[in-house]
Amino acid sequence: MNKLLQRVGDEAAQAWTVASKDIRVYYLRPGMIMFGFLMPFFMFFSFSVKREMAAAQGIARLMALTTFFTAAAAGPFIVPLERRIGTYDRLLAAPMSLITLLLGKIAVGAFFAIAVSVVSLAIGMAVFGVSIVNPALLAGGVLLGAFAFSALGLIFGSIPTRNPGDVQMPSTLLRWGLLFISGVFIPLQEMGSVARAIAYLSPLTYAQDLMNHAVSGSGLIAPWLDMAVLLASGVLFLVPSIWMHRRARKLGF
Repeated sequence: MNKLLQRVGDEAAQAWTVASKDIRVYYLRPGMIMFGFLMPFFMFFSFSVKREMAAAQGIARLMALTTFFTAAAAGPFIVPLERRIGTYDRLLAAPMSLITLLLGKIAVGAFFAIAVSVVSLAIGMAVFGVSIVNPALLAGGVLLGAFAFSALGLIFGSIPTRNPGDVQMPSTLLRWGLLFISGVFIPLQEMGSVARAIAYLSPLTYAQDLMNHAVSGSGLIAPWLDMAVLLASGVLFLVPSIWMHRRARKLGF
C-alpha cells in the first residue's frame, strides 16, 4: 500500500512538473491568449448583446463558455509547437509514463480555464452583484468541466503534426459545433425534443446546466448526472489521446 501511494505521489509530481513548465512558458503566447482568453468573451458578447437575460443567467453562460474554450485551447497549441521546436521528444524520453505526461498536459488547460473562470465570476459578483446559490456545485462544475474540455483539446494536440495551424482549424470547428448544439445560447427548456436530444450529445450542455444550478439554482438535469457525464467525458477523451500519441511515435512525431 505504501509503495502504491509513493508511486501515485511520484507520478503526480512528474505531471505537475510538466504542467508548471508549460504554464510558465506558454500562457502568455498569442495563440493561448487569442483562442483561450479572448474568444469566449467575444462569443459571449456577440450572442448576448440586446438579449434580455438576468445577470445570474449571463454569468452562468459566460463561465461555461470560458471553461469550455479556455481549457480546450491548450492541447492543440502547445503539443504541436513542442514537437516543432524539439522539446516534446525530451518529455517522451523522460522516465515517466505516457499517461502521466498527458495528465500534465491536461492540467495546463485545466488551470488556465479555472483562472479565467475565476476572473469571469469576480466580474459578475463585483459589477453585476451576482450571488452564488451553491458554491460547491460551482467549484465542481468548473473543475470537472476544465478537466473534460482540456482532455478534448488534447485529442487534437495528439494529431501527428509539428504545425499548430494544422490542428487549430479542426479543433475550432468541433468546439463551435459542440457550442451551437449545446444548451448555452438556447436553454434546454426552450428546445424541441429532437434539438434537446442532440444537445445531450455535447458535454458543454452538462457544464452549462451545472453552472445554472450553481449560480441561479435552476437546471433541467440532475446535478449529479451533470458531474458524472463531465467526469466520464474527460476519461473517454483521454483514451484516443493515448492511442494517437502512440501512433505518432511510430510515425516519428
